[in-house]
Amino acid sequence: MDQETFNLSIRKFLKMVGVNSQREIEQAIGKAIESGKLKAEENVAARVTLEIPSLGVKVPFDGDIKLK
Repeated sequence: MDQETFNLSIRKFLKMVGVNSQREIEQAIGKAIESGKLKAEENVAARVTLEIPSLGVKVPFDGDIKLK
């Protein structure tokens, strides 16, 4: 295994996940506030699950997104 290639590949994957996830969260929060489903001062519980089926990995990550 080439450690440098491996690390760069992981970073590229995580950057793609981070950028796309942020965009999706921002759009969903915006729509929810606009529709009245969510108030701009609430917190939103969030969960991301990392799955690597070929390795049997399935790990959830939980957190809160604060709006104010």
